[in-house]
Amino acid sequence: MSTAKRVFSQFKKHRLGILGFWILVVLYITVIFADFVAPYNYIESHSKFTYAPITKIRLINEGKLRSPFIYGLKRTRDPVTFAIKYEEDKTKVYPVKLFVRGEKYRFWGLFETDLHLFGIEANPNEAMILLFGADRFGRDLFSRVIIGGRVSLTVGLIGTLISVFIGAIMGAISGYYGGWIDVLIQRFIELLRSFPRIPLWLALAVILPPSWPSTWVYFGIVIVLSLIGWMGVARVVRGMVLSLREKEFILAAKVAGVSDLKIITKHLIPNIMSYLIVVSTLSIPGMILGESAISFLGLGIKEPMTSWGLLLKQAQSISTLATSPWLLIPGVFIMISVLAFNFVGDALRDALDPYRVVEKV
Repeated sequence: MSTAKRVFSQFKKHRLGILGFWILVVLYITVIFADFVAPYNYIESHSKFTYAPITKIRLINEGKLRSPFIYGLKRTRDPVTFAIKYEEDKTKVYPVKLFVRGEKYRFWGLFETDLHLFGIEANPNEAMILLFGADRFGRDLFSRVIIGGRVSLTVGLIGTLISVFIGAIMGAISGYYGGWIDVLIQRFIELLRSFPRIPLWLALAVILPPSWPSTWVYFGIVIVLSLIGWMGVARVVRGMVLSLREKEFILAAKVAGVSDLKIITKHLIPNIMSYLIVVSTLSIPGMILGESAISFLGLGIKEPMTSWGLLLKQAQSISTLATSPWLLIPGVFIMISVLAFNFVGDALRDALDPYRVVEKV
């Protein structure tokens, strides 16, 4: 049995790893087609539905079973507290259908369409299907959550790839050359690691000009997170390279006149690739949490772009949460994605463990 098949067989035995893998598959497929899956344009406001509650999808109407539908919402004001209240208007019934026409959007910026995966055939100013409720501007929170997932989940992937690349190169150079180069790199790493993580995030995020458009801010946040996340990888890679540089195949390459760059990129890094794969999977949750923290504090992603961290910013007020607890739903998605990546990372670590493989052999 080949190593790849053995690793895959071991990975399949990790139930939480498989669960995490399929959760991530669903999440990433959803955010890839988020514009189509979302029933409404995520930036469109609907003043009639500010802080509207989660819509209940029903199957029974007047004692009869029927296809999924929702009732209309009737907006009233409490005569004592003057708080806005919503009640179901059972005189208005709206069937929930697949592939309906609704608000227009540009699919990945390529073409304009108004086709949505599901929804109701009604003017959004009259009735809406709100699976996660609405925010203070009457925007559909479900649409905003899955669109925001596109930012939060891709920041984790791209940021981790950059940070692991930097960490692998710096750690390999440090361990391979040793001497003053090793001392200089390690002291620099220790200096960066001595700073508290969140204040360092905020300090770097403040550098981003407030006049930048949302796309530039997105890439700026990715770079900020990458520049902070590579130190741990570099320290471990250095230790692994120190043990590998005296191996026979490395010494043979030196005798054959192979350049140092080629030895590092063609011999050393491929031999620690299993570690890099595992650490990449386990580092993505940290990147997602980092972006969420920066955006939650108002220094990250800005409108009209959105992310899970930015959506959570609306849940800062206790009084708002008391009346609109559904605003915490983006935090649930952060928790689910972080747990899924941790499950997959643990499964990969067990599957790629050489001692475990030897036991099975």
